[in-house]
Amino acid sequence: MKKDKSKPLMLYVAEKIYNNVVKIKKSNPNFTLIEAIEMFSTSLEYTNIKSGQFHDELFEDLKENDFVNKETKTKIPKETINLLKVQRDTLMEKLNFSNNTYFAKSSFPLSNSQNSFDLLWRMCESYELWCKEVGKKSLIKLNISAEN
Repeated sequence: MKKDKSKPLMLYVAEKIYNNVVKIKKSNPNFTLIEAIEMFSTSLEYTNIKSGQFHDELFEDLKENDFVNKETKTKIPKETINLLKVQRDTLMEKLNFSNNTYFAKSSFPLSNSQNSFDLLWRMCESYELWCKEVGKKSLIKLNISAEN
């Protein structure tokens, strides 16, 4: 049986985050991965994701295509749409917090920002794991999921 290598819709936002973090790292080679993810959290793309705009645009695109996946040409199950809505709501909840509480005087993130950072890290890691699983290792640029 041939393995499905199409990207799951649930990974679209993870791919967006991942590619933006890669761009930040390339533009700032001295940045650590942690600094690149923190920089991403100040970007317009981050704002689009935490506001729900990213998912709203995805839903609009899916609706325009009669809920047919452009990549696989198959009808997207209602369950997948519902999971995307849960993902949107979760991201909106977890990524929305007051920016004035982002860093304490010690420069360490406060709990809300740490939760946000952890979520962004896990999304990047999920994208890399999918790349490994389907044999698209050339897409892996950050090596978050590298085995030590």
